[in-house]
Amino acid sequence: MKTLRYHHFLIAAAAVLAMSAPARANDSTAELSIGGLQFVQTNDVAMESEDLRISLDRVSVRYLFANTAGKPVTLTVAFPLPDINLADVDSVVLPADDLINFVGFETKVDGNPVKFTMDQRATVDGKDFTALLTELKLSLLPVRSPEIRLDDLPSAARSKLLTDKLVMPTGSLDQKGHEEYAAAWVTKTSAVRQQTFPPDRKTVVEHQYRPSVGSSPDTILRAPLRRSQGLASEIARYRKDYCISDAFLAELDKRAGTGEANSAVLQERRISYVLKTGANWAGPIKSFKLTIDAGAGDRLISFCTGPLKATSPNANEFTASDFKPDRDLNILIIGKF
Repeated sequence: MKTLRYHHFLIAAAAVLAMSAPARANDSTAELSIGGLQFVQTNDVAMESEDLRISLDRVSVRYLFANTAGKPVTLTVAFPLPDINLADVDSVVLPADDLINFVGFETKVDGNPVKFTMDQRATVDGKDFTALLTELKLSLLPVRSPEIRLDDLPSAARSKLLTDKLVMPTGSLDQKGHEEYAAAWVTKTSAVRQQTFPPDRKTVVEHQYRPSVGSSPDTILRAPLRRSQGLASEIARYRKDYCISDAFLAELDKRAGTGEANSAVLQERRISYVLKTGANWAGPIKSFKLTIDAGAGDRLISFCTGPLKATSPNANEFTASDFKPDRDLNILIIGKF
């Protein structure tokens, strides 16, 4: 999960430009990395094709699988939702209201909706505390009310929560003058099911969900911010993570101008997609297609997988044969929203 670094860059930007930018630092939110289906490594099932479409409000994927074993193959299919570190939860906006299926995940096999089991767990440093929190009737994902009222819990439970670092002090006092605490564990969630791939025919698996989109009311790549020595390391990270080219920056400068104020009202949107799980199959993905829909044709897009080809005013496309993803996908979109 991304941390509060986007808050950090906006705070630094505010220090550089003082009141020239209209945005407040706490308007920035961090994206959560989400990807596709995960299987164990297998040599019996090949991915014939993957058609991945990413937009700001929906991610949809259509897979075509072929069983190469000559007999039925049953695998556990998992769709891991992003880990939520409750210690950093202030920067996160969950896409859906459901505190278990918080991305609105749906899946179909050969065109028919299929059921899945949602598994949610709470951990600290890799140790599972799900049973304890369930026994104490505490939500495993208390993002709407992260405060933990220790006074309402038995003494042994209070000691356990503090000793195992399941809670952290907030620095505030309640109405009784007692220290307030907030949840500090990591919530892990997955949609899990069994999938049987019959022999001698192909299986279509589709899923869709709402992405977690990071946003900032300004962009660190505008010329005045880009030239700040204090932001040099963050600019370098952007160049690496999103493969920012000089041509991209030149076009951005043309649109944003070189003044200190964000007079063009350009903003950022960021989407992270875990792409490397597509390498768990027998051989490479024979046919891969990625479509990125920016929602408006005049928005700038940068990412690292490969060159984009415009297919419509709003969408850009990347295709590849015998594709074996070796890195995850970070997408940067800059424009007016």
